[in-house]
Amino acid sequence: MPRSIATVTTENASRYLRQLCKHWSHRFAVEYDPEDLRQGFIDFGDGRRKVWLTAEGTLLTLTASDEQAEGLPELEVIVAKHIQRFAFKEELEFVWKPES
Repeated sequence: MPRSIATVTTENASRYLRQLCKHWSHRFAVEYDPEDLRQGFIDFGDGRRKVWLTAEGTLLTLTASDEQAEGLPELEVIVAKHIQRFAFKEELEFVWKPES
């Protein structure tokens, strides 16, 4: 399954992980522990798109996967735009790279 990874530097890594998981938990299968906000997982319910999130200190790492490689760039944009909406007070840079 094609995957890409972006690592974003922010003082609010855990907060954005929680916000994104909570935001999508009403529509999709989401896993995260509100007491330990170091990891999260979102399954977009179509069986092909998934996102893993890891927050460590000031780093938020996002791993996106899509069974159809041509759909991966769209998923990257969707995830980045949602986090940027939560982070309206800071400018975050998302550089997605293929997982090796």
